[in-house]
Amino acid sequence: MVLSDPWMTAPGVARDADGKPLNSSNPRPYILSAILAIVVAGMMRHVLAASGLTSIPSGAIAGFGIGAFLIVPWMMMNNEIAGKPFQLTVINGGYAVIGCTLMGAVLMLF
Repeated sequence: MVLSDPWMTAPGVARDADGKPLNSSNPRPYILSAILAIVVAGMMRHVLAASGLTSIPSGAIAGFGIGAFLIVPWMMMNNEIAGKPFQLTVINGGYAVIGCTLMGAVLMLF
């Protein structure tokens, strides 16, 4: 995990002696992440269908746009207000853009 250390350092995640987050054994963040990814995919499917998009490239481009122009700015606002480092926005924003791009492409398969 190349970005795990910078990602944990940026927001000040507490770690154990092995460098793992103290809450790494808590399943809640992982369960919520999976559920919320499905929620995002469901809304993206609605938006893509309402837009009349049907091809994989158009789905990927729309997913990129959703990630880059809706999710990342919102993350940046929250991080700036909370006084978090810009690096956190870059890492999490990159994840959101890549994730939404892939989601948009995959959604066009069905």
